[in-house]
Amino acid sequence: MATMSARAALPNVVVFLVDDLGYMDVGANNPNCFYDTPNIDRLAKSGMRFTDGYAANPVCSPTRYSLMTGKYPTRARATQFFGGKNRAEKFNPAPFNDNMPLDEITIAQALKAKGYATFYAGKWHLGESEEYYPQNRGFDVNIGGWKKGGPYTGGRYFAPFKNPEIKEESPDGEHLPARLVRETAGFIEQNKDNPFFAYLAFYSVHTPLMGRPDLEAKYKKKAAKISGDGFAEEEQVWPTNKPRNVRVLQKHAVYAAMVEAMDEAVGTVLQQLEDSGVADRTIVIFTSDNGGLSTSEGSPTSNLPLRGGKGWVYEGGIREPWIVRYPGVTRPNSISTEPICSIDLFPTVAAVAGADVKHEIDGINILPALKGGTLNRESLFWHYPHYANQGGFPGGAIREGDYKLVERYEDGQVHLYDLKQDIGEQNDLAAKYPEKVEQMRKRLHAWYESVDAQFLREKDGNAPWHP
Repeated sequence: MATMSARAALPNVVVFLVDDLGYMDVGANNPNCFYDTPNIDRLAKSGMRFTDGYAANPVCSPTRYSLMTGKYPTRARATQFFGGKNRAEKFNPAPFNDNMPLDEITIAQALKAKGYATFYAGKWHLGESEEYYPQNRGFDVNIGGWKKGGPYTGGRYFAPFKNPEIKEESPDGEHLPARLVRETAGFIEQNKDNPFFAYLAFYSVHTPLMGRPDLEAKYKKKAAKISGDGFAEEEQVWPTNKPRNVRVLQKHAVYAAMVEAMDEAVGTVLQQLEDSGVADRTIVIFTSDNGGLSTSEGSPTSNLPLRGGKGWVYEGGIREPWIVRYPGVTRPNSISTEPICSIDLFPTVAAVAGADVKHEIDGINILPALKGGTLNRESLFWHYPHYANQGGFPGGAIREGDYKLVERYEDGQVHLYDLKQDIGEQNDLAAKYPEKVEQMRKRLHAWYESVDAQFLREKDGNAPWHP
């Protein structure tokens, strides 16, 4: 346990994790964004915005695991959203683990050991029973974090929530983001004289699509001025389904209302940091768990120019908003093009808090990038051996420099993209650069082996490709 004087010098940490928010869903990344996000945009102007920030997986639970542990989720076979149906299509999907193992060390545990007060609010989705919940994984307080991936008990974003981890029910009609942020702001004020770690994981903007009526009305008027239905065909990889469309135009009024309400909640927390007098010694981190939902379940947003969305290993499914404000370290309104990933949260926060990390992790401390420098990172990897609800294909990927190699698990086909020149992943360079494909594929396969990656399984006597 740190001494009182040492604890006073430790920075506070606030993490905002938004569910299903796409890279192009905030104004800081998208000047033509349909959704108003003034508070997130101001946060970006006061800190550093990463143009090449990623989630470790194109769906939620695996990325949440990586944020908590600093590890690639494949290490724990946490490759699919927890509690979901492991869909079979042409082949049977890989087996996966439904809980964050109890022997994992979380970032909350590491900070608590340094004397931090720790707080969690919102979506957890990292285990099926209470021993896996936040209050048993290093958080002193848990408001609303349990097994479900959405506010599904009542299927509502308005009280009564009927969430077993919201012990005191809200007044009828209270909006869930408002309740979560009220609790977060109260925690900050109560702990302003001691180092704290507050992790606000919004259930928003995940389905069910349900917005505040006042904001829905605002965006219905705005959408009425935009012509076109906003959809185009995307590749179809499920042989038993109708062709799948992808949204190419942001104009969904209900989704827009959800985004703006989330942004208002972010603004409330940022204001509380000011009111409590701790903004100048608080690191603020903002990100999402996977790409925007563009090909199913209402297809509420467009990720263009990024291809695909949630459930796809294309950029639309894994490239996320990443904003970090570290007073005295990040330069206001600065931009970094260094590739970072959700696996980097643990080592970075642990480093600034002086927490010991003696176990194996995959992420790196991104402090050099926060200071405006570069990172000594050769590769980033993705592994998704499942048929996504959103229509994405089972596949993996590796990024090195500007190049990204995508590998399909049904047949082993590969594609190579130069993201600097082709962020939409439309121009396959695999045939043009066979040596680069061979080199990157070799490293990807070595990584598969190092993390004990699991792959598609035989179905009806038909065997899939295997590395």
